[in-house]
Amino acid sequence: MLTVVNEDSTTPSGSSLLDEIVREGARRMLAAALEAEVNAYIAELADERDDEGRRLAVRNGYHQPRQVTTAAGVVEVKAPRVNDKRVDAATGERKRFSSAILPPWCRKSPKISEVLPLLYLHGLSSGDFVPALEHFLGSSAGLSAATVTRLTQQWQADHAAFMDRDLSEVDYVYVWADGIHLNVRLEEAKACVLVLIGVRADGSKELVALRDGYRESGESWADLLRDCARRGMRAPVLAVGDGALGFWKALAEVFPATREQRCWVHKTANVLDAMPKSAQPGAKKAIQDIYNAEDKQHAQAAIKTFAQLYGAKFPKAVKKITDDRDQLLTFYDFSAEHWIHLRTTNPIESTFATVRLRTKVTRGAGSHTAALAMVFKLVESAQQRWRAVNAPHLVDLVRAGARFERGQLVERPEAVAA
Repeated sequence: MLTVVNEDSTTPSGSSLLDEIVREGARRMLAAALEAEVNAYIAELADERDDEGRRLAVRNGYHQPRQVTTAAGVVEVKAPRVNDKRVDAATGERKRFSSAILPPWCRKSPKISEVLPLLYLHGLSSGDFVPALEHFLGSSAGLSAATVTRLTQQWQADHAAFMDRDLSEVDYVYVWADGIHLNVRLEEAKACVLVLIGVRADGSKELVALRDGYRESGESWADLLRDCARRGMRAPVLAVGDGALGFWKALAEVFPATREQRCWVHKTANVLDAMPKSAQPGAKKAIQDIYNAEDKQHAQAAIKTFAQLYGAKFPKAVKKITDDRDQLLTFYDFSAEHWIHLRTTNPIESTFATVRLRTKVTRGAGSHTAALAMVFKLVESAQQRWRAVNAPHLVDLVRAGARFERGQLVERPEAVAA
């Protein structure tokens, strides 16, 4: 079909010809995918027939057209319909075909839903979503203030359910803890988001808890850890965090058997802050020699070298490392494949880096409960892209009590039991 194009490459409706081509391509691809899904469903049930030999699952025209908001814009979808006459023996009700590509309730793609909490955290009110996104997506379908409000309420319910879920069936062998300052709709300037991320026995990473509190408040962290313990969480083998956190006092109270590992990224920043800029490049290299050492013995030697080089001029900076020597080198007692994961809180920092870049202080009206729910949805989405730790098969051995020397497994749990 020929389309009249203006000199600025727009159509008479004002939209870009390129955008219209993309939307039309998306519509055709979606239609083809839905047709293929239905055809496969019917073909799979081709042998199921009634007493008269007629198929129980057949095509039955199309549903009413509906508009779906996607990353390519708003496309009109006409989904094929299936007449499934089979009866569920357990419930006595008719079985129904439900598309995995486009469920009946779907009005926007997950990517669009991921954008909404980002915009909210950035300070955009629910009433501003329509004018902000209508021009970009080509339509305001599914983006009314009421829709955004319903989504916000649903995300709050999802976050509440997440923070009340049973943890007795989950085993977190390692955990990272940090207090993240996002400056988004929190009630007090010193408030932050307390985050726990754990490694399950299969090596996969998972968000354990996320709530508001105070970064250096032992009581805030104790409340969070007590709540996790109440819901059945086992004591982790190792916890990783910043040395300034009130988390360590809380950990000793709630999970006293858990070993401590200080984050080298935070420690390095604290040490360098206590030194003049001229000395920082050399000091940074000397610190890297400690946590990149071949084993704990070499790391201890590197600490002595650091103290000899900088102890006379910068005793306070050196003391920051020597006072926490044991907690800084704990990771050397575990598998060498896990060292890169255990010496920093990078899993938390990298996850929240993008959120930090996209947020700013919002002085307008807004619920901190809603803001926490938005942060939760963003982390939940990011969690799908987290990769497992290196050598995931060794995580279960760590929980079982395996012993490592110089990063190598020297004693399996069976040998310990014997």
